[in-house]
Amino acid sequence: MDTTTPHRLVPLQAVHNFRDIGGYLGEADLMVKRGVLYRADGLYRLTASDIEVVRTLGIKTVIDLRSGDELNNVGTFPREAYEVQFHHVPIIDTTWQHSDVPDFGQDTDFLIWAYTEMLSEGAAQFQRAFSIISDWPQTPLVYHCAAGKDRTGLLTMLLLGVLGVDDDVIVRDYALSEPAMVRMMEWAHTEYPDLETRMAASPKYFLSANPLAMTRLIKMLREQHKDFYGIAASLGITEPAIESLKSMMLIAN
Repeated sequence: MDTTTPHRLVPLQAVHNFRDIGGYLGEADLMVKRGVLYRADGLYRLTASDIEVVRTLGIKTVIDLRSGDELNNVGTFPREAYEVQFHHVPIIDTTWQHSDVPDFGQDTDFLIWAYTEMLSEGAAQFQRAFSIISDWPQTPLVYHCAAGKDRTGLLTMLLLGVLGVDDDVIVRDYALSEPAMVRMMEWAHTEYPDLETRMAASPKYFLSANPLAMTRLIKMLREQHKDFYGIAASLGITEPAIESLKSMMLIAN
């Protein structure tokens, strides 16, 4: 299935990884509904014209997966300009510094380590975010972190996985964050030098969305938990919550 169709990416000026997760084939040949759930990077950067684009999508609920320090340091969704239901669900308490991270020779090794740590330390928060979504909140809904690839990527993996989307499609959706990082760096070079400086100072694997990492992660999680129901259960996500999500998101193809 083509993950690069025009409907998927929402083009914005200052946010570079805002995407619809709908349009994929799920279980029993049902389609994941479009225009309901979106994934994104730092929505605190939305410009006035970006807000108008988001308004046309009808976004009613925002889930911010970043840490408290990130919200305090750079801000959050501009609710003073556009009122939404806002949920702060910090997957990790603090973002990693280079000095905190073991030395990795390959970006895939770093990403698998990072994602395993997130799933372990943030299990209750992934469950909470999943619950907010599956409880049929006011939709459309967007969930996001800073770059829209790691914390957001793991939540997307869980959502698409329990909806029955093929593993290789989940991997290709994840990999769409790689060109988004390039777009972000190009934009930051002229529009947000402080962000460019921070990104340039980080190890390159901090900005990677290598699809091999997601492939290996899913394989490892399947070996540990059998299927996505088992993976979800390991995070405290219940079967009724999964069935509720499926009722909301799966439609006839």
